[in-house]
Amino acid sequence: MIGRTLTPSRVFRPKSMAARRESLWAWALVTPTLLGLLFFTVGPFIVAIYISFTDWSLLGSPTWVGLTNFKQLFHDTVFWTAWKNTFYYTGISVPLSMALGLGIALLLNQKLPAMSFFRVLFFVPMTVGVVASGLLWSWMFNPQYGLLNYLFHFVGLGPYRWLTSAKMSMPSIIIVGVWRSIGFNIIVFLAGLQAVPETLYDAAAIDGAGNFRKFRHITIPLLSPTIFFGALIGIIMSFQVFEQTYVMTQGGPGNTTLTIIYFIFQQGFSYLRMGYASAASVTFLVILSVGTALMLRLQNRLVHYEN
Repeated sequence: MIGRTLTPSRVFRPKSMAARRESLWAWALVTPTLLGLLFFTVGPFIVAIYISFTDWSLLGSPTWVGLTNFKQLFHDTVFWTAWKNTFYYTGISVPLSMALGLGIALLLNQKLPAMSFFRVLFFVPMTVGVVASGLLWSWMFNPQYGLLNYLFHFVGLGPYRWLTSAKMSMPSIIIVGVWRSIGFNIIVFLAGLQAVPETLYDAAAIDGAGNFRKFRHITIPLLSPTIFFGALIGIIMSFQVFEQTYVMTQGGPGNTTLTIIYFIFQQGFSYLRMGYASAASVTFLVILSVGTALMLRLQNRLVHYEN
């Protein structure tokens, strides 16, 4: 009787049933996300790859053209202009947003009154819709009655044609991008700063280190994982800038604010060249994936991990 009750099948059966029940619950909770990923991300991507080899205007059936779209794409000067503008936007907005975010985070990390209020205040732009913020800044950039030219008038500057000048249009878009993303960088850097042990600063102060040396030899190395994360996310997001350009400039003047995502939208939904737009989107994904992979390969060289 005792031997039968202690058989392995009787002893481990309750654990097996519990594991199965837990596995079923896990699959039940994950399935909606997996289905969403399949139907709204993986599925459309596979369809886009197929469409990139066709000529399709959305009004008829796709016609197979092979690599024609890709050949035309690499000889399209507007396509390369869009890439140049995207790199320009990314190369200025991401470092500027991160530098300002780190500086403000250092100020907000002080133990002073009302710091929580200022942290929320700087995060507010992240909660404003992109279209709403684009319309707001379009009004502020208006050359006749915009707020910025009104303020510059008091110091004897302007008026500036913020969104209609070839020289000022992309810097104006960058200003809006930095304004929107700086709150995210502040929150990320605040989390990283608060994870730095105070004992390191105390030990450095005993050794006679000043604020600059503490920042250079303690803060920056220990913040390097946070800086790397912020840079990676910032680059990926800035490469996908679209709403600001669509609302504020429509890619003008003279394609000076035409970004790669707006180029894809323009080819697909303005010119009804879905095959050409799909080829551009596939090329964009390949370039972005390669760039992300290279950054991840350099992670061990750029990031300091605390032992």
